Amino acid sequence: MRVLIRLPGAALYLLGGALVVLLFFRHWSEARRQRVTQAWSRGLLRILGIRARYRGQPPMAGLVVANHISFVDIFALNGAMPACFVSKAEVARWPLIGWLCRRTDTLFLERGSRAAAQRARENLVRHLAAGKRVVVFPEGTTSRGEAVLPFHSALLQSAIDAGTPVTPVVLRYLDRAGRRSEAPAYVGDVSLLQCLRTIAASRGLVVEVEVLPAHAVAGGDRRHVAAHLHRSIAHRLHAAGGPAPRTDPPSTGFTSDS
Repeated sequence: MRVLIRLPGAALYLLGGALVVLLFFRHWSEARRQRVTQAWSRGLLRILGIRARYRGQPPMAGLVVANHISFVDIFALNGAMPACFVSKAEVARWPLIGWLCRRTDTLFLERGSRAAAQRARENLVRHLAAGKRVVVFPEGTTSRGEAVLPFHSALLQSAIDAGTPVTPVVLRYLDRAGRRSEAPAYVGDVSLLQCLRTIAASRGLVVEVEVLPAHAVAGGDRRHVAAHLHRSIAHRLHAAGGPAPRTDPPSTGFTSDS
């Protein structure tokens, strides 16, 4: 029954989001687009039956790196801190979601092409130098969430070149008993629809978004930076205790429209 309610609800919600982007986004200020994106992302999580919890203070700008488990990660992060995302080029071809990503300043990365990777880095540097907040998943793929896969360092060079800090973020998915959940894991031969069905059928699913302290990386070596960020995220992934997470959205510091 949950699947029959949640999946059609999510589809209608995505269509509504597409209409908002098509009709209004180009007329709105960036601050307003960010507020709407944040509220819309949190709404999609609720429709899918996912409760979001937040720890830490999102950065106002700079590069954000996170472990990668699911396509849901994008909505969980946007619910905490609306940002530009660097995504694999295949996402641009996903029905509706790909169209939304193309219209909301997503940077797509072609795999296996050095020239394309160089163009992506240059574009990323421009975004960072302009004071934008950009999210990358340096694992380059998704995992089941039990560990952090090795980080690729290439895109981290953009933060070094732009002289901006890098903020690590830990993502966790938990079931209603507080145990790690693999329901949202988009791995292996699992299709997008299969993953959505598994999520929609789950009860009490929680995503935790934990923002760690930012790291200054100007003048650093990208491989050393990648190793340090990997250790920070891996250390916190399974850490217990700490302050209770917020269930309300963290303050973003966005200014109101004039």
